[in-house]
Amino acid sequence: MLKVGDRLPATKLQEFFEVEGEGCSLGPNTFEVAQLAAGKTLAIFALPGAFTPTCSAQHVPGYVANAEALHAAGVDEIWCVSVNDAFVMGAWARDQHTAGKLRMMADGSADFARATGLTLDLTARGMGVRSQRYSMLVVDGVVRTLNVEAPGKFELSDAQTLLAQAKAL
Repeated sequence: MLKVGDRLPATKLQEFFEVEGEGCSLGPNTFEVAQLAAGKTLAIFALPGAFTPTCSAQHVPGYVANAEALHAAGVDEIWCVSVNDAFVMGAWARDQHTAGKLRMMADGSADFARATGLTLDLTARGMGVRSQRYSMLVVDGVVRTLNVEAPGKFELSDAQTLLAQAKAL
């Protein structure tokens, strides 16, 4: 399992961009995680799935509300990572009003989740392999803090906890 001091895994994530005007869009766009993380301080939080209750009602809204404070604390980008395809993540971004605040990163095949060792088997609930709920601060590709939730919990990976950790870096 990924731990403090480890580098982010050499995987890819996808992002769907919404472009204003005439329903045009760009994507999905595939990015190398290592290239995106190079030279940046990232606040990354992962969750089991787009449009799920806790994720939509608490987790993402907390990061949207605290985006400005996280940036003021030195965070360059905030990523929401979920085992969903880029089109679903794009629709969820519109629903959650994340434009200009969060990057909604799709881990459609759970490659990033598997590479971090932070998977959650929700097959019994019809959701397959997903990501555990967690948050982390990453500096130049290296994990500086990691907050992994117990199954079914939302106590450690919230925006306020990561904000306090960012201010302490």
